[in-house]
Amino acid sequence: MIEEKFDAIVIGAGMAGNAAAHTMASRGLKVLQLERGEYPGSKNVQGAILYSEMLEKIVPEFREDAPLERHLIEQRFWMMSERSHTGMHHRSDDFNEEKPNRYTIIRSQFDRWFSKQVQAQGALVICETTVTQLVSDAYGKVIGVRTDRDGDTIFADVVVLAEGVSGLLGARAGLRQTPKPDHVALAVKEMHFLPQETIEARFNLKGDEGVVIEAVGSISNGMTGMGFIYTNKECLSIGIGCLVSDFAEKGETPYGLLEAFKRHPSVAPLIQGSEVKEYAAHLIPEGGYKAIPELFGDGWVVVGDAAQLNNAIHREGSNLAMTSGRLAGEAIFQVKSRRDPMTKQNLSLYKSLLDNSFVMKDLKKYKDMPALLHTNSKNFFLTYPQLVSKAMDSFLRVDGSPKVEKENASIRAFVKQRTLRGLFGDAFRLARAWR
Repeated sequence: MIEEKFDAIVIGAGMAGNAAAHTMASRGLKVLQLERGEYPGSKNVQGAILYSEMLEKIVPEFREDAPLERHLIEQRFWMMSERSHTGMHHRSDDFNEEKPNRYTIIRSQFDRWFSKQVQAQGALVICETTVTQLVSDAYGKVIGVRTDRDGDTIFADVVVLAEGVSGLLGARAGLRQTPKPDHVALAVKEMHFLPQETIEARFNLKGDEGVVIEAVGSISNGMTGMGFIYTNKECLSIGIGCLVSDFAEKGETPYGLLEAFKRHPSVAPLIQGSEVKEYAAHLIPEGGYKAIPELFGDGWVVVGDAAQLNNAIHREGSNLAMTSGRLAGEAIFQVKSRRDPMTKQNLSLYKSLLDNSFVMKDLKKYKDMPALLHTNSKNFFLTYPQLVSKAMDSFLRVDGSPKVEKENASIRAFVKQRTLRGLFGDAFRLARAWR
């Protein structure tokens, strides 16, 4: 039983929760962090991408001992048909810098390391503890939590909800709605282990250099989703994800899509001979700016995936999570240092800080993109990739046919599938949503 009162209770020990707890504890606040897993990161076996600038603002010297896999020097984008991919990639030796911009990480290892940094700042971290209820006073202000350890209330001035995309606790407390199926993606990943020298040979790497491949097209069978491959030191993280609503409507299974993705002629050679040791499924917020719930209230704030802070267009989540957690911690510290109560009005400072950051500016820029991709998923994720593949095949095949005939045939194929009105309409809607 915990009888003392805390300045803040943080629920969850992922990227956002650790960022918030570290920020507050490093400033002298009394912080309790509760994690339902056996240890921080125990629920995250998948690989991920870490953005260094966001972590540097929290742990400036993280490169000294953080469990980093590879720094990324190349990004590949694939548009896939059933037997081909058409793509673009950017590779630059400028990314071989003294302090690299992006790294691949394995979350189970990284989250555990991040939690140790939180504890080193003085926060009390308790694992294998599920928060079952937010406790409010007679006026509706959140004043603490109850857990599955006992029925007593653990009191705090403010509670930080970093519980992930499901947000069951906040939903049960009436602070937010349960995310809609078309605002959440279900992704599955596998860890394929290979010798380090094999990975470097297949991806043209040396040392700790890394590559990321992101793919759309027929691999999602016309659903809104994408596949990906991340290079780690001695394994590849490979996965695919689609909207939950699409899985329900189409009757597809995530594992079935992943198996097909692995068999694709462009993917199979990259993972040939690998040993699969880990498999995981997780939810990703995909609703964008318009799906963001209320972010603060009397005695509480919400951060990270629980706040739907994910940039699906640029596939960025961890940087938004860490930034929102840090800004929430900074706002709480400022309110606390003024000796003001943790009211909704005072905690609105968190929203102001977030609005002035890249987080909200980026999400607002792409506010119409999620709905556009979802309502036109068959065209953008199936029809166009197939048409592009056929056009490229015709363009590159030398068979004696006049080039003008091939070009005209490709144009006719696009018009037949989408009509001129449809093509211009798709281009207009995409351009308007990209603004």
